This record gives sequence, structure tokens and C-alpha cells, in this order.
Amino acid sequence: MIGTDGTMSDKTKPAAQASSDTAADLDFSQATAEAVAEAAAAPPPASEALAKLEAENAELRDRLLRAIAETDNTRRRGERELADARSYAIAKFAGDMLGVADNMGRALTSLPPEARDSGDPIIKALIEGAELTEREMLRALEKHGVKRIDPKGEKFDPNFHQAIFEVPDPSLANGTVAQVMQVGYVIGTRVLRPAMVGVARGGPKAEASIDKTA
Repeated sequence: MIGTDGTMSDKTKPAAQASSDTAADLDFSQATAEAVAEAAAAPPPASEALAKLEAENAELRDRLLRAIAETDNTRRRGERELADARSYAIAKFAGDMLGVADNMGRALTSLPPEARDSGDPIIKALIEGAELTEREMLRALEKHGVKRIDPKGEKFDPNFHQAIFEVPDPSLANGTVAQVMQVGYVIGTRVLRPAMVGVARGGPKAEASIDKTA
């Protein structure tokens, strides 16, 4: 059957011709698919490859910097822990020795004035020996970072002092340590034992606190 445009419709084409047209269409579709696949498999342009390499380089650089920073932090942490271990290794031993230092101090302060002034060479030698022993003990402790806290007249600091009573005294600044019942000790920045103190009340406001570990 001839169409209005003068061509034969598919219905009137011979079977051989219709089959040939179908095969041609299939060949064209296959060629198109192969061309698309080849285009997809083709290497990207140089600009895209360069951008990809730059991105990978940036990522690797970031990883390297993070690894270096982590290594440096680990090293510093190890050095700090080692320094702390060296500084505070004798903390327990020093704490045990505080009682001995206290007893030496009590022995000296318990002597009556007349015994000191008696002129007896035995008593004088005993006092001098006890005082020398106390000084040597405190010097040895300080050599290893242990310092004595005797804060009389200073501003009360709860980090280093323990208030056990109040002293009504308007002549002293409010919050000033008026009495020291027992001296304290620190090792480095750690408190081995706070000073037992009496704090003044009723006077003017106290001035800024003084660093006890300086």
C-alpha cells in the first residue's frame, strides 16, 4: 500500500525489506552503545586528572599533619608524666616524715624558758642537737621539692590552709591567718598537708592572696 507521501508503508513492504530495516536499526543501536561505553572508559581530561591528584595530595598532607600532631602530643604527655613521676615519687615517704618533723618541733617548743636559760651544757647541747636535726630534715625535704607552709599574717587560702576556728580581731584584716596551730607542707603544686589555722574576723577586707608555692 502506497502512502500519501508516495512511499510504501511497513504493512505493504516486502518481508525481506522489513527484516533488513530491523537489522539496520539493531546495528545502529549496538554501535551507539559501544560508542557510549568507549567514551565512558576513555581517560578523563588532563585537568580532571590533575584536580583528582591535588585532592588526594591534600588528603594525604592532612593525614600526615594529624599524625605528626598526635605524635607530638604523645611525646609531650609522656615527658610530663615522667616529670610528675620524678617530682612526686617521694610524696608518700615525705608525708610519713611530716610526723617526725612535727615531733621535733614540739620537743623544742615544749622546753620551758628556764631550761634554755639554765646554762647547763648538757641541756644546751640537747637543744642545739634537736634544732640542728630539725633544720637538716627540713632542708632534705626541701631538696626534694617539699616546702613548709607557715602562713601566719597571710590571707587565708582554702587551697593550702584549713580553718579550724575564728579569731575575733578587728586589728587584723578580715580573712587573715591569725594563728597557725600546725604548719602545712606542699610538694611541687600538691598539698601534702594543709596548714591548720585560725582566721581573723571583724577587721577590714584582706588583700589579695600570696602564692604559697613560689
